[in-house]
This record gives sequence, structure tokens and C-alpha cells, in this order.
Amino acid sequence: MSISFYDQSDLFAIGFKSVGSGCLISRKASIYSPQSITLGDHVRIDDFCILSGEISIGSFIHISAYSALYASFGIEIEDFVTISGRVTIYSQNDDYSGKYMTNPMLPVEFTNITGGTVVLKKHSIIGAGSIILPGVILNEGCCVAALSLVKTSLSSWTIYGGVPAKYLKKRNQDIIFLEEKLRDSFLT
Repeated sequence: MSISFYDQSDLFAIGFKSVGSGCLISRKASIYSPQSITLGDHVRIDDFCILSGEISIGSFIHISAYSALYASFGIEIEDFVTISGRVTIYSQNDDYSGKYMTNPMLPVEFTNITGGTVVLKKHSIIGAGSIILPGVILNEGCCVAALSLVKTSLSSWTIYGGVPAKYLKKRNQDIIFLEEKLRDSFLT
């Protein structure tokens, strides 16, 4: 069984803001507001993903099956980012206090939606089943272990895990040299 991807002409027909080369987008992914989504080069989005809102996706990106990106306040994904299966990223949040009602079918005056842009910096990776909350920045090389909840921004080249996510250890930076080697191979 193989994944069925859109071909390049189909991607242009969907109406993305921009589409790079070498993109593999599953026909089973749900894309809402494609006019607000940019795709860099070599982007793969697998089956049953949901992308909704203002999303900027860099190059050499993999968004694994069943992941959801809810981007009313924006999601920015820099180059070489990996989003593992069943990851959910929220750039907006309802007010759960009981002072306001909660769901998108209500008039705005009855809700108190807040949020902030989520930024995934270069070489960051999010493990399976993790949740990223509004306004979070995963700095360069940041790694989030599987089944983690990220409520605050995380430091560069560090591994975090847990609920809520806590510091585990520093992350190796050898991938910087691999990036240089990859870029050199594309130039020759």
C-alpha cells in the first residue's frame, strides 16, 4: 500500500500561496485556506494531516500522518523540521475559565480566544503524540520527546520531554555539518 500524492499541477490548482519543488502532499490530507499556506522545497505531508490557517513551511520538512496544525494566529516552520505522527500544534486557545463559551460555532462576543504564532526553528523535531500550545517557539535544534506537552518556548540544541515538557539533556549539533554537505550536493 502506497501513499497517493498530488502531482505538481494539482498542487498549483489547490491554490497554495506558493509551492516549491519536490513537494509530496497526500491526497488524504485536509488543507483548509490553502491561499494562506506556503510550501518550500521538498515538503512531505502524509495521510490524514490537517492544515488550517496561516502556515509558512520551509524546505526539507516532514509532517507525519495524523498531525494537525491549527494556525489562526500563525505557524512558521523553518527548514529541516520533523513533525512526527499525531502531533497537534495550536496557535489559538479558548478560555476554559467558565467566563466565556467555547467553540467555533458561537458568535465572537461570547468567546475569548487568545493565541500567538508558533515558530519551529531550523532542525527542530517534535516526537509522536506531542502537543504544542500557542505562542511557543522551539529554537534551533530543539527536540521534543514523544507524548510531551509544550507550554513555553524551548532553548536551542536541547532535548525536552514530559507533561509539561522539561529539560532532559543537550542535543548533538552534528546535523549542522550534514546540512552543509546536503546543500553542497544540491549546488553541484
